[in-house]
Amino acid sequence: MGTLSGTAPLYRFTALDAIAVIAYLGFTAYFTLAGETVERLMLQLFANPATASYAVNAVFYVGVGIFALASAWRVAGRDLKILGTRPWFTLGMVPLAIVVMLILTAILVAAFGTAQSSENQLGIQGLLQQVPAWLMVPLLVVLGPFVEEYLFRHLLIGKLSRYVNIWICCVISVVVFASIHVIGREGLVLSALAPYLGMAVVLVAVYVWTGKNLMFSYFVHAAKNLMAVVLIYAIPPQLLPS
Repeated sequence: MGTLSGTAPLYRFTALDAIAVIAYLGFTAYFTLAGETVERLMLQLFANPATASYAVNAVFYVGVGIFALASAWRVAGRDLKILGTRPWFTLGMVPLAIVVMLILTAILVAAFGTAQSSENQLGIQGLLQQVPAWLMVPLLVVLGPFVEEYLFRHLLIGKLSRYVNIWICCVISVVVFASIHVIGREGLVLSALAPYLGMAVVLVAVYVWTGKNLMFSYFVHAAKNLMAVVLIYAIPPQLLPS
């Protein structure tokens, strides 16, 4: 897949990048270390614990997403133009990438032993069982994937590879993406990491393969999340892992 000319300025780190990263790390550290305090505060504002948890996640992603969009809108626009020249390629390769992701994840889960649901995954499942789809889809399918692709692909590979070997950047992206999703009481357990490792490897692969196309990896990420959301809403709660 091709790229447009004049891309060098788009891959320079900016003040907005720094603010987005600081906001992401700051929110993550605060919610990890002071989660109970935040939860009590939100419960004073919202009687329903699920609504309170949703509000925390919404504040987190909206806060970081504002800076991410402000920083990456030019790259996003350029990448959409590139994808627009090959619409059938995009429509065909996104589901294929998800199939590869599912196969790779199954292989990793089998290699690492019995699958273990991370605290992050269980929390999302709990929200999906109590919060309506019209609230969850914008967060998990639209905003969340964009923020994560901006941070873990665009910054850690697209921009960092100007200074560090791109394959080292790819490894960093996979490890950081998987690890950040299992931070919790379970720690970095391979059985909990496996689903996120498979997802990260495919997202990194499609990002690099398409010439660092942020929007293509975003579409793959968003489609995968949409599939998960649909399945969780469709499956009776008693059949979900706990």
